[in-house]
Amino acid sequence: MSEVSTGPELSAVEVAALAKRGDTVSQRRFVGVHILLLLGGVLMVFPFVYQILMSLSTNMEIQSVPPKFIPDRWQFHNYTEVFTRLPFLKQFGVSVTITVLRTVVQLILCSMGGYAFARMKFGGKSVLFGLVLAILMVPGQSYLIGQYGIIRELGLLETPWGIVLPGFFSAFGVFLMRQSFMSLPVELEEAARLDGCNPWQTFWRVMVPVVKPGLFAVMITTVLWPWNDLLWPLIVTTREQSMPLSVGIATLAGQHSSEFALMMAASVMAMAPIFLLFFSMQRKVIEGLASSGLKG
Repeated sequence: MSEVSTGPELSAVEVAALAKRGDTVSQRRFVGVHILLLLGGVLMVFPFVYQILMSLSTNMEIQSVPPKFIPDRWQFHNYTEVFTRLPFLKQFGVSVTITVLRTVVQLILCSMGGYAFARMKFGGKSVLFGLVLAILMVPGQSYLIGQYGIIRELGLLETPWGIVLPGFFSAFGVFLMRQSFMSLPVELEEAARLDGCNPWQTFWRVMVPVVKPGLFAVMITTVLWPWNDLLWPLIVTTREQSMPLSVGIATLAGQHSSEFALMMAASVMAMAPIFLLFFSMQRKVIEGLASSGLKG
């Protein structure tokens, strides 16, 4: 039988030319994607670089029109002057205290709540979980008055406990941990029961160590909120010694004039611990967000 011809065959030279052309197109696309990513990175980094430059400038240079990005003389004394205008170390200690308290309690409560919703069976679980998720749609400003009344009656105004107590529960943290626990195989719990573990031992000794990426994700998102929170601490604290850094920096903005250079310098120093924390744990945080927020 005669073979059916499917068209002219390509020579080895033509095949190599086509392959080279395909590689060239792929390289152009590769370069184009990297240029877009580079531009996006520059746009994201620019505010931080601008903040550092403004922290080393004078107020007149910051408010000049057109804006002046590079100062004529580097004002390094702005950083030392922050300590004379604010009880910086005291406010830094308040910020650390409320951040650590809120993070530790949220990790405990969110992991327990997430495990209950993911693994335990009880009546009304779906309805209760729906109510927890509904909290995410309620703006926090709507219950500030009620929270303030409770904190005042408890006598916790002007204290770190008054700042941190309303933030011990996190609906988002419960949801994130629920997703982490739901991604685990049922065989882990069955093996723990066969070994004689009760529900608490199964949760604490078997399940929690496996969802460490999810715990890291909850931790970093929890740390950011109390460290940057302004509205609630501004309501419950009026004395400089009781304020966290976020409120203390805001007091540098006056009614008629603002110390923008000092605010920028104080903000740079306030951001430094968060940057160090994130960069030291960045791989675990990204792994936790990727594995916990989308599975289940």
